[in-house]
Amino acid sequence: MNTKARARISQCMIVKNEEKNIERALSWGKGVVAEQIVVDTGSTDRTVEIAREMGAKIYHFQWIDDFAAAKNYAISKAGCEWIAFLDADEYFTQEDGKKLLQCVNEYQDTSYDGILTGLIHLNNEGQVMAADTQIRVFRNLPTVQYKRRIHEYLISTDNKPRKTADMVKELSIFHTGYGSKESGRKIKEGRNRKLIQAELEAHPDDYEMWGYLGNEYSSVDEWDQAEEAYRRAISLFPEELEEVNMSVSRIFMRLLKVLTIRPDNKEADVMEIYGQAVALRPMEADYDYIVGEYLASKGDYLNGEKHIRRALSLLEMYGNTAKSMLLSGKLMNAYELLAVCCYNNGDLPGCVQLTTALL
Repeated sequence: MNTKARARISQCMIVKNEEKNIERALSWGKGVVAEQIVVDTGSTDRTVEIAREMGAKIYHFQWIDDFAAAKNYAISKAGCEWIAFLDADEYFTQEDGKKLLQCVNEYQDTSYDGILTGLIHLNNEGQVMAADTQIRVFRNLPTVQYKRRIHEYLISTDNKPRKTADMVKELSIFHTGYGSKESGRKIKEGRNRKLIQAELEAHPDDYEMWGYLGNEYSSVDEWDQAEEAYRRAISLFPEELEEVNMSVSRIFMRLLKVLTIRPDNKEADVMEIYGQAVALRPMEADYDYIVGEYLASKGDYLNGEKHIRRALSLLEMYGNTAKSMLLSGKLMNAYELLAVCCYNNGDLPGCVQLTTALL
């Protein structure tokens, strides 16, 4: 890559009571970004003090129950050609930070206006839980803004199509909030659910928000409500779906998880949704992984093996850009389960080969 410094990056974030994360959140950008913009939405701890000591530009935004509004305010303060917008519990490694600077310099004189990166979700023990795809790095244009009060996303106000560079294999953001106490507290307080329901009052046919509502119910084991919300989302899918639509894939994936986890699960219901999901998203590996795991748990190791092998084949064939987030974070589990299936299906050489490879 051409590493001549031609483009600069503004690192932006909105924060509230992130004193445990803010130092790491800002550290990766040192020597990489040209400025660090921290917009505080009402911290009562040392978040602002620490960020100021680290040289960040501090701004204050009165919280109005709208993540997009706060993020757009942060964007308005950015003065560089590119923006890297990460949350306080997210970070690049130092190595990937340097790669990021090379990337924006490489793409500065091209038509690309965004960069797709991996998003690796870690649990409290630092283990990978899932691997996602996000656009957190984008060109600083007056027509690029965030939309929606929660689960906000980038839009072009001029309705022009956006062109993103796929750097998922080269760049990853690490997210440490997966399963954290803070995340649990927010769920318990119902903050997200309140904002999602407000969005649905204004936009009752927004299938993505119905999917997010299903996630909220699922997170507290309210299976009936979760299933109802996911099925409502599916019923609202537009007739023509864009080729890459992570929301559709995730809604099917999460509904399958609910159907397989709930105590009164029925195999016929699971396989019906599996069929619908595969028909719409044939390159998605997560569906087969979930079904394979489910069937193996019921003692159907023959079909369990078939689905797990198919899942691994799909992942190898099509990769995990904007797809297969669950399997990407559970590869070890998938191969372990495959070994168990092989053993129970009488394929001892296959079992030995897999377990040896795992060791």
